[in-house]
Amino acid sequence: MNFAIIGVGGYIAPRHLRAIRDTGHTTVAAYDPKDSVGILDQYGFDIRFFTEFERFDRHLEKLRRGDPAQRVHYVTICSPNYLHDAHCRAALRVGADAICEKPLVINPWNLDALSEIEAETGRTINTILQLRVHPKLIELRERLLIERQNQRYDVDLTYITARGDWYHRSWKGDEQKSGGIATNIGIHFFDLLLWLFGSLVECRVYHVDQKRMSGFLELEFARVRWFLSVDKDDLPFEPQVGSKTTFRSITINGQEVEFSEGFTDLHTRVYERTLAGDGFRIPDIRPATELTYTIRHTPIASLDTLTHPLLRR
Repeated sequence: MNFAIIGVGGYIAPRHLRAIRDTGHTTVAAYDPKDSVGILDQYGFDIRFFTEFERFDRHLEKLRRGDPAQRVHYVTICSPNYLHDAHCRAALRVGADAICEKPLVINPWNLDALSEIEAETGRTINTILQLRVHPKLIELRERLLIERQNQRYDVDLTYITARGDWYHRSWKGDEQKSGGIATNIGIHFFDLLLWLFGSLVECRVYHVDQKRMSGFLELEFARVRWFLSVDKDDLPFEPQVGSKTTFRSITINGQEVEFSEGFTDLHTRVYERTLAGDGFRIPDIRPATELTYTIRHTPIASLDTLTHPLLRR
């Protein structure tokens, strides 16, 4: 199948280019307003590249109306978060299915409009929930599904991923464009918590600043203290530039499930599922989208016994 990619010059695009190649398919067109996209030469010399979206869109439409073998079957979307829903609509309107990076949208009501366009066009919108295909986390969920009917869990979720000054000066540092810390770096983990422990009962937020956010969730089967940060000083080890800059951990009833490794091929696994007709769709991402919206609009609470240990420190 033929793929086009939006946002090919961005941070996450190489994982998608690799997943397209590794699942046996071809990238035929790409768009980015910036032209630092020499990475495309690693995936082919015949990829049509555009820096203006209107010309990119016109090219896809021309392919749709031409030789069926040349049409684009999927559009991969790696653009800034606030553009995702518009780019999903554009993909469906040129007769392609969409594979969109997280978050699919920033505000939950935009999911309703996308569902309507799916129904109108007969095409699908898929998203990347790679933690659901992580082998350690699949094993954990299978165990919890057996156990959790008889108990409630005390959970600590910690995600720290070091980012430099560029992060706050880019669109990622603008909450209107990224959704802020909770949505931009947290939505995978909030989706994971809901997937593992059931729906939301109560939400508290104890701290928000430019670099970190922390709060408490009561879910059907768990009480969760969570901490998110892009500050290197919060890492439990000395960061190594270019290699060791991220810490991911879940502690369940005092037992740690450390899953900082094993992320290299998760996008490819998600692509395999999607291309087999079992992708993560709008209903899958809706609970986490609604939760991150709730978190962003929850008033700050005073610290109490449910505060994450890192925030107290």
